[in-house]
Amino acid sequence: MVKIYTSPSCSSCRKVKKWFDEQNIPYEEHNIFSTILDEKELKDILFKSENGFEDIISTRSKIIKENNIDLDSMTTKELISFIQKNPSILKRPIMVDDKRIQVGYSAEEIRIFIPRARRLAQTYCSADECDSYPNCEHAQNCD
Repeated sequence: MVKIYTSPSCSSCRKVKKWFDEQNIPYEEHNIFSTILDEKELKDILFKSENGFEDIISTRSKIIKENNIDLDSMTTKELISFIQKNPSILKRPIMVDDKRIQVGYSAEEIRIFIPRARRLAQTYCSADECDSYPNCEHAQNCD
């Protein structure tokens, strides 16, 4: 299942949730301000990101700028603790499933979360053929 890390005032977060709802893709929402991200969650996000902390931390955040924080001098454990205490430094939304991560909303890139069979059916079938894509001959060969 997809986990979406959000904040209440984030318009991109609302777009992402709306998109998942429209696609009928189930997700778990995690408000980064109401629940502290545990170390395991943060490590999972980091493991799936291409560039580690650079992908998920906004260096333009007020906390980092005003306090002249040097993220490069921190150990992984220190950075995780810093994020837990200051979740506003995270870019949002962050979407994670068992294989992928996407940070921010991109109408094109978010399609990676559409199940593969449905993506293929949408690509190869007409709307009439694929109203119920699992029965489509293209989708049947995907799983």
